[in-house]
Amino acid sequence: MSTRVHITMRVAPDSPAEIAVSTAESIEPLIPIIPPGHVRPFQLDWSPHLAALVGILALVFLGGVLVARNRIDEQNAFVADPEPHHEEFLTDRERVQQLIRENGGRMKQSAIVDSVDWSKAKVSRLLAELEEEDRITKLRLGRENLICLPGHEPTASQSPEQPKNE
Repeated sequence: MSTRVHITMRVAPDSPAEIAVSTAESIEPLIPIIPPGHVRPFQLDWSPHLAALVGILALVFLGGVLVARNRIDEQNAFVADPEPHHEEFLTDRERVQQLIRENGGRMKQSAIVDSVDWSKAKVSRLLAELEEEDRITKLRLGRENLICLPGHEPTASQSPEQPKNE
């Protein structure tokens, strides 16, 4: 059995040349030839296992970078805020009084409700208890209540002082 072999060389102006072997059954590229002036791109003949290993190593490296960045951010957070928040340890009554104090000693009841995560009923009940203990003063302003700490009431709401008899 004899097979006739025919060797041809094809060259295109901007592509690498190749030598092909043709038999009666097929034409297959045998040896690529790079013409002078053309640069062949860098190629590695890696096995799929090696490529998977490199990918895993890259993921491990990126994961390590993210963990390191998070630890640095946590350390900076501790440095920036060295004091613990004392607000967490306040009772509800103390928290309301502190809120009023931080706002100049006076606040509308609706502003207190907006500042805390409590219902209107809870705020109203706390304010009533504080008023009974003389820790705050509630002044009715139309349809709203003005809540004041002692000594921060508006001058118009205070009774005139009686002159002292000598």
